[in-house]
Amino acid sequence: MCESSSMLELAILGFLADGPLHGYQLRRRIAHLSGRARPVSDGSLYPAINRLVNAGLLDRKAEPGASAAQRHTLSLTSVGRTELLGRLRNADGLDISDSTRYFTILAFLSQLPDTADQHAVLRQRLEFLQQPASFFHDGERPLRAEDTDDPYRRGMLTIARATSHAERSWLREVLD
Repeated sequence: MCESSSMLELAILGFLADGPLHGYQLRRRIAHLSGRARPVSDGSLYPAINRLVNAGLLDRKAEPGASAAQRHTLSLTSVGRTELLGRLRNADGLDISDSTRYFTILAFLSQLPDTADQHAVLRQRLEFLQQPASFFHDGERPLRAEDTDDPYRRGMLTIARATSHAERSWLREVLD
């Protein structure tokens, strides 16, 4: 399974943890979470829902619709809740280092009932952010904003540094 479908499935499980939703309601919530940069198509959403239903992670109930078409209400099963909690608890690798994937994890992290489990995920992110990183390198040395004359690269590095600093501050505050 591709990485993006894994995050889509996590978003589906996470939003349904709050209660049953119709497919179009779920699609809207996922669209708001993923933003304009990564729109969710019906060609991605409904196959993901079908996989989760077939795996016993979701229940789908048909209801009469306003027109001839039936509406389907989706809800999380107990197996689905266990799967959601496992995916959150075991987040690592790209789930921690890729900002979009991490924000999907973060959006549902409060579903984990144990604060220690929540903090374990946050500590992984903090450890990742504390590693020297850059979009650009001089050999093996990461370049800082001050190291480049290119105003656009300097802008990228300045924004990334400010964002990383703000996130590290927030993580430390939550973890203290």
